[in-house]
Amino acid sequence: MKSHRRRSSVAMVLSAVTLTVGLAACSSTEDSARLTWYINPDGGGSNPEGGGQAQIAAQCTEAAGGAYSIEIQLLPNSASDQRQQLLRRLAGGDSGVDLMSLDPPFIPEFAQAGYLAPVPEDMVEAFTEDRVESAVTASEWDGKLVTVPFWANTQLLWYRKSVAEAAGLDLEGGNVTWEQLVEAADSQDVTIGVQANRYEGYTVWINALIAGAGGEILVNPGPALEDIELGLDSDAGREAAAIVRSVADARVGGPSMSTSDETVALNLFQDPDTSGFLVNWPYVWAAFPANGVEFIDDIGWAMYPATNDEGDPAPPYGGISIGVGAFSEHPDLAYEAAECITSHEHQLLYMVGTGNPASRASVFDEAEVVEQFPMADVIRDSLEVAVPRPQTQYYGDLSTAIQRVWSPPNGVDPDATPARSAELIMDVLRGEALL
Repeated sequence: MKSHRRRSSVAMVLSAVTLTVGLAACSSTEDSARLTWYINPDGGGSNPEGGGQAQIAAQCTEAAGGAYSIEIQLLPNSASDQRQQLLRRLAGGDSGVDLMSLDPPFIPEFAQAGYLAPVPEDMVEAFTEDRVESAVTASEWDGKLVTVPFWANTQLLWYRKSVAEAAGLDLEGGNVTWEQLVEAADSQDVTIGVQANRYEGYTVWINALIAGAGGEILVNPGPALEDIELGLDSDAGREAAAIVRSVADARVGGPSMSTSDETVALNLFQDPDTSGFLVNWPYVWAAFPANGVEFIDDIGWAMYPATNDEGDPAPPYGGISIGVGAFSEHPDLAYEAAECITSHEHQLLYMVGTGNPASRASVFDEAEVVEQFPMADVIRDSLEVAVPRPQTQYYGDLSTAIQRVWSPPNGVDPDATPARSAELIMDVLRGEALL
């Protein structure tokens, strides 16, 4: 899952399509190195003026002055399909994979397999300065920076101001807990839009709840299998399970909570008869007017709900980091290109053009960003404390096992579900069970 990165507009793309970006217009020569950048769909498509990765590729090609040119290949829409396509190519030693837009949960798997070219030591500072903390953490593996933070994402709490006021919640004066949120929604007969379908978004929610209770799904990632230590069967895991069950039992998650994803949750919030609260990514701010919502002036935003009144919120983290393929014939030039791609100028262009937040903290102070995102400061504050999903080369199995055991939400048992999910994960990793 990409934490909703505007892929819907390019869902018709079923296979990778090679797109040469502005080579003739950029004065490239026959001697310039051609770098191929595998990009995730971002709404910009292949248009070199669309504000997306294609435009950045064209501009960086021009700025290179003939040293290199960047071609883009558009990856499939789904994150899992993107992962599979890149892994197949890299497993075959494909030298044509120079740059990759990588979903953070997959970074450890690529790094552990030796599929990422080492980040030059003299470029680490340039790739980490002015970055929000969560973006740097998500770009590391085994204590080292292995990819370059590009854009970042996080969830906020969106709410109807009138509903919060009627429920006695002061969301502008401090953090709200999930317990307070459930009580408020129940008292006002409104809903809380959450993601609890059996998919990656559910793992995102569970991870945020456990982290907010001071715990971790993965205490020790290994890398050896025998060194893996899980933190699901813990007080934090049980507290997270209790919150999921409370949302289901109070029926504030809506009539289809067990099949809710970002879009279902958004639709629930946009319905004036049920609208109360929503946890979702910043893309929803542009969706409200596009979808004809008439109560935009009544919509407020705040930091992600805290798991309890003792800890701080641990908002979800999403985004994209740039990886350089281990078999690239031009790794040095690829990292030069990555520096151009992730510059302040291009992160600003990308945030304004696609709505995907920057990983550079300073971008949030730009006038055009503040105009487009009045909650820019809250997004940045959230990104500074956001918690990435567990970093492990076994992430796919871990996430799928959690989704399986914690579904449906109304069947979650705080005393049993966390322990069962931990047991299934380890059984799968040992080859003693299948998903």
